[in-house]
Amino acid sequence: MGIDYESCLAHPLDAVWGWHTRPGAMRRLVPPWQPMTVLSEAQSLADGVAVLGLPAGLRWVARHDPSAYLEGGRFVDELSTRGPASWPARVVGKWRHTHTFADAGGQTRVHDRVDTTVPAALLRSTFVYRHRQLADDLAAHRDAADAGSGPLVIAVTGSSGLVGTALTAFLTTGGHRVIRLVRADPSGEDERRWDPEAPAADLLNGVDAVIHLAGASIAGRFTESHRAAIRDSRVEPTRRLAMAAAAAEDGPSVFVSASAIGIYGYDRGDSLLTEDSVHGGGFLADVVADWEAATAPAADAGLRVVTVRTGIVQAAAGGTLRLLRPLFAAGLGGPVAGGRQWLSWIGLDDLLDIYYRAVYDERLAGPVNAVGPEPVRNSEYTSALAGVLHRPAVLPVPSLGPRLLLGEQGARELAEASQRVLPTKLTVLGHRFRHPDVTDALAHQLGGD
Repeated sequence: MGIDYESCLAHPLDAVWGWHTRPGAMRRLVPPWQPMTVLSEAQSLADGVAVLGLPAGLRWVARHDPSAYLEGGRFVDELSTRGPASWPARVVGKWRHTHTFADAGGQTRVHDRVDTTVPAALLRSTFVYRHRQLADDLAAHRDAADAGSGPLVIAVTGSSGLVGTALTAFLTTGGHRVIRLVRADPSGEDERRWDPEAPAADLLNGVDAVIHLAGASIAGRFTESHRAAIRDSRVEPTRRLAMAAAAAEDGPSVFVSASAIGIYGYDRGDSLLTEDSVHGGGFLADVVADWEAATAPAADAGLRVVTVRTGIVQAAAGGTLRLLRPLFAAGLGGPVAGGRQWLSWIGLDDLLDIYYRAVYDERLAGPVNAVGPEPVRNSEYTSALAGVLHRPAVLPVPSLGPRLLLGEQGARELAEASQRVLPTKLTVLGHRFRHPDVTDALAHQLGGD
């Protein structure tokens, strides 16, 4: 029982070990399809304690064994059998996870051994995910170092959202300090209170870069109040944050703001859309155009400004994939409204890499299409998702369905939108995509190996 899983990474031992010692490592390694959330990470690999949240309020408490610790080479954690956390232990039985690292001629051999009653077949997808995630994250940090980037102080809004949570963990494992700009009272030195309507004069002092992710979700019926929330949470807060960045003492040199491919309009047919394509029509196109224009105070002050025009993010923990997964898992999924519309998608981890590159690569400025290199039609997407879940996709969804849920405008601009967008600026730079194929991106998020 249990599992042994090993891989050899093209990175030196000190880089691999160092990655594991930094905040965010556990969050980067917990598979997104598993019903676990990281509540607290171990402060030390030698003798720390990590806590993960499980359904129904249960906890998985992993205690590190100091007697098995070897600096730079090994750490061990065990599922606690003490206190209120003992219920998962009684179900799983024994769980002792030994992490071993060894030099392999300038590379690093990573070996995971889990002694448990859980069969290896049930654990394999988890360790395939972990090892690939580790290798890809290290490669992204190496690319940044090769470009001359050192440790940075990066301020992030929206750090508790789907993208923000993953991005902050990704950045901190790379050795960067992340300052979370939060609306509540700060809980530590790595948080600062941010009032979107009136940012403090010193909010961004001592910061190297800003990544602005905050904004109300666009999902839902396009009522007057929902449209107002979409616009009001983006345009003026972005303008005021850009002004704060421009006025900061020893402040940022780069201002990276979220944006969206909705700027191209909800139906552009088969046209190939690049960053130079004209804006389209519709509510979202108008909002995104104003959203991007709101970064002007930062650009006028000489900051490098990048607006990340994001496609449909593929993430098991949120967004459309989280909604579609149970439907398709039940065999009830299928193409929407005929399935001919183009879907420009992006894997969550590829989106993180693009935000990262926007921070350190001075060749990027202005709008950048954050989409995979191969847009697909809705029918191709549904077929790929069904294939990863080993289910059929034969039940078409008529136009009436999205209209009942989202209203006519919401259905037109969200569920039935058709945009064939290419990541032209990134392609010119030779950007490496972790998941250039939609099936691979879905499999990585859903445990399809």
